[in-house]
Amino acid sequence: MSVPELKYCPGTLAEGFDTYSRTCLKKVFNGKKVSHVLPYNPSQISEEDAEKFMENRKHISISGVQEKLSIILDKNKLRLTNEGEHGTHILKPKPRDLKKIDQVPANEHLTMQIAQQVYGINTPGNALTFFKNGEHAYITKRFDVKVNGSKWGKEDFAALAGKTEENAGHDFKYKYSYEEAAELIRKYVTAYIIEIEKYYSLVLFNYLFSNGDAHLKNFSILESPSGDYFLSPAYDLINTHIHVDDTDFALEGGLFKDDFESAAMKKNGHASLEDFYEFAKRLDIKDKRRDKLLEPFLKKQKRVEELIKRSFLDAPTKRIYLLHYQTRRNHLISALMR
Repeated sequence: MSVPELKYCPGTLAEGFDTYSRTCLKKVFNGKKVSHVLPYNPSQISEEDAEKFMENRKHISISGVQEKLSIILDKNKLRLTNEGEHGTHILKPKPRDLKKIDQVPANEHLTMQIAQQVYGINTPGNALTFFKNGEHAYITKRFDVKVNGSKWGKEDFAALAGKTEENAGHDFKYKYSYEEAAELIRKYVTAYIIEIEKYYSLVLFNYLFSNGDAHLKNFSILESPSGDYFLSPAYDLINTHIHVDDTDFALEGGLFKDDFESAAMKKNGHASLEDFYEFAKRLDIKDKRRDKLLEPFLKKQKRVEELIKRSFLDAPTKRIYLLHYQTRRNHLISALMR
């Protein structure tokens, strides 16, 4: 296995690039000319690098079950952070114990690019990068680190809800509803009317693209330069249904904090437009604004198919990814076709 010859930017997926495009370098690496090949091999094939990764994980402060490594952009090169250094980027190699594990980095990268490029969802700069043996990993710029290396205040929704493993059990981050999560935005965000709309679009995106792991720790609020808080850039967006047999919604309560179910949900177990109409109503989003927010998700987006084709997923997984998108979109628009 060796680093593949590239036809598309491994950041933006723009055609005609054999490395990162200028647009990608600007967004992900502060405009510095960075190689798309890391100076490491995966831990499975290099004991020396595996030891470096194990040491690095001791001082990274990011939670989650997937392996994450702290990376720093040192001049024009990416390297693992040393003890006491604040990383500028997070590296996520392929995980373990999932179906199609080698497709996970490309899946997350594609989903993040679709969110930003097609639906205008705010995401941190991200790209694929390659180990020396050609295996790819997902890399994302940290949005909670200031230019001077200090950190912005950041709180995930589990912390805001006061949920921990000690008081709510092992699955604490799933024991909530998206309606209750919206109430956290109202409570802690000054400009909550604007941020609630962004949150609505993000929940809708997660449903449309089969992200069944959008739990409380995958939503956060972030400190602004003026000291108030806003919804952080979206992160950990991925089509989980490719890798695990999960449900439509990560949170056990689903969209609502009560037992509301649309006719479609009762009939086939999947959310439809009626559910997201009701969800918007409970979030105090006016009908006119709701329809404007829904519009890009309801119509067929050719750009989605283009990005899937240009992605670094293998051919079978590209077909599955597209099928999942088409199926979820059909669930959403079924009421419109009656």
